[in-house]
Amino acid sequence: MPSATTPDDELLGLLDRVARRDASALQALYERTSSRLFGLAMRVVRQHEWAEDVLQEAFLTIWRSAPDYRATLSPPMAWMSLIVRSRALDLLRRQTSQGGDVTQEFSETLADTLPASEPGPQELADASEQAWLLHQCLQQLPNAQREALSLAYLRDLSHSELATRLAQPLGTIKTWIRRGLDKLRVCMEQAA
Repeated sequence: MPSATTPDDELLGLLDRVARRDASALQALYERTSSRLFGLAMRVVRQHEWAEDVLQEAFLTIWRSAPDYRATLSPPMAWMSLIVRSRALDLLRRQTSQGGDVTQEFSETLADTLPASEPGPQELADASEQAWLLHQCLQQLPNAQREALSLAYLRDLSHSELATRLAQPLGTIKTWIRRGLDKLRVCMEQAA
């Protein structure tokens, strides 16, 4: 019986083809993910035209950055969502810096339109910076620890599932994760 293809597998395949500069794969990736990514852009920038600009810039970044994408660090949608958030925050910063006199009005309007339970632009910018720092710290880990942590936290796999998937003893997996988390904590504290 053939194994079922997961949405991540499909996106990983498309990103691999985009990394090899396959324009039809970029089109397919856009068709598969644009509505969800557009929704994310709208939640950040709150204007349809701005969200369209964000989405366009994000897909240009995806096209350029696809060769650097590593599935062991982040699922495809999480990676693309981070790009969309970053482009959206960049756009908000550009709009407020160009607006000079309207910055206060813009901030007040933005505060009125964002629900209190959702993070605002500053919180999203902080989260984006933290994500970047985390990515840098993850790069410093040995491959085995990085893969175990990524699978455990991004794919929500248990220790026993990791042991099976990585073909390692359960104790080894627990050690990799514990040591990896310790190294990440130290790295993040030093970066702060």
